[in-house]
Amino acid sequence: MKQMESYCQTDVGLKRNNNQDFVYASNHNVGTLAGLLIVADGMGGQAAGDLASRLCVETMVDSIQASSKTGAVRVLSEAIRNANTAVTSKASSDPALDGMGTTLVAAVPENGSLIVANVGDSRMYLLDDDRIEQITHDHSLVEEMVRAGKLKREQARNHPKKNIITRAIGEPGDPEIDFFDVALNRGDIALLCSDGLSNMVEDEQIFRIVRTSESLQEAGSKLVDAANRAGGKDNISVVLAKF
Repeated sequence: MKQMESYCQTDVGLKRNNNQDFVYASNHNVGTLAGLLIVADGMGGQAAGDLASRLCVETMVDSIQASSKTGAVRVLSEAIRNANTAVTSKASSDPALDGMGTTLVAAVPENGSLIVANVGDSRMYLLDDDRIEQITHDHSLVEEMVRAGKLKREQARNHPKKNIITRAIGEPGDPEIDFFDVALNRGDIALLCSDGLSNMVEDEQIFRIVRTSESLQEAGSKLVDAANRAGGKDNISVVLAKF
């Protein structure tokens, strides 16, 4: 029996000319991992953002497939470091790519839990029958202001500096990665998304859409539609998985 089913979708939105997001989802083993979900949201100019997110994800997948390590945290740590090296090396090889980078959120099922890694402000939510919970913490200037008590949560949503992130793949040195170990129950749904969804659609609306949809594909399409109806100001990416 499959441990999970998944669906992914990415959309350019209504205001951008190109899509700098890159998504990946596998229900099957990837190297020693029992499945893999990734969302990356690139930055740094049109060509650079596209390249950064794609290079990050492709390097991670290649690294995981080639790794002899076991344990999701160890395997993901190695893969994310390799992705960071690939992005920084590529950026330094071409002045046109200077400053390119990407956010990253990834999740792996392991022993009845979901191991989650994130760098930047792409998010993972866990939904059960009753509620939606944001698992990851945004690595952004505005989120740091909220945590420090300098800004109220409701003020953060439309703050002019909301898009300034404090961690990214593509910075010199080893990336600082947050890891989360989330217990799973049968029927739980994980949602990984770029800020093109979370900035446009409230958490409670996300919950209603996912839990009233007949399938993950229907949920993903409706989430993208909701973000576009709200203005579609950024690229929109969703990866959904049901356990």
